[in-house]
Amino acid sequence: MQRPTVFFISHGGGPMPLLGDVNHAEMRACLEQVAATIPKPSAILMVSAHWEAQPISITAHSSPPLIYDYYGFPEQAYQLTYPCTGQPQLANLVQQALATHNIDSKLDPQRGFDHGMFVPLKIMYPEADIPCVQISLHPSLDPLLHVEIGKALQSIDYDNLLIIGSGFTFHNMRAFGVTQSNDVNQQNQAFENWLVSTIADQTLTEQQREQQLLAWQQAPAARFNHPREEHLLPLHVCYGAAMCSSTEVFELNIANKRASMYLWR
Repeated sequence: MQRPTVFFISHGGGPMPLLGDVNHAEMRACLEQVAATIPKPSAILMVSAHWEAQPISITAHSSPPLIYDYYGFPEQAYQLTYPCTGQPQLANLVQQALATHNIDSKLDPQRGFDHGMFVPLKIMYPEADIPCVQISLHPSLDPLLHVEIGKALQSIDYDNLLIIGSGFTFHNMRAFGVTQSNDVNQQNQAFENWLVSTIADQTLTEQQREQQLLAWQQAPAARFNHPREEHLLPLHVCYGAAMCSSTEVFELNIANKRASMYLWR
């Protein structure tokens, strides 16, 4: 069975990457670069920070609508399109894989794709010709559960599958508008340094790497970078799906903050 390609992305601020914002230029370039260098997937399974459901929920719509889950942006932000199809067959395989690992889930035939999904995919695959399925986080925000979700996804037998975790390695909303503070920048960088080391250090055993991710709140400036951890947990799912150090690390400036992306292939 072919193992899926796994990619954790920092998806930026709302629709801004699609509105020409210069502070998302590095993010756009990174997503375009990765899409150009990995095999074009036959389907995409995405875990977005913008959906929490109990039990874990999986989109099962054959033609999902878009959810414009942001506010206060120009009108064009609400006219964005991404007409990819869903993939009910893949959704069923995801539910079966989770069940095999004793993780409750349900198929959701109504829900569409939120901006954590369609914004980066519109950059990576603008033709919208790859079927997609989205899976929710669990509102408990339990890091172990989300690693276990990733481990369950390893068993999906689907040729040339791309698993994407869509979050943001920095997500302190109050600090986004602060650009000239040494304290903010130092705390941002301290957590980034820890995260890059944790995900990419090849000298760590996988037991050590997993334990560090599970104890992420003990990292330098952890709660400053993530007052609530929903934007970090897609990375836990990605790690569970890969269970090794990342193949490539991308350290970027996104929305005037240091952020990172991780690829396993």
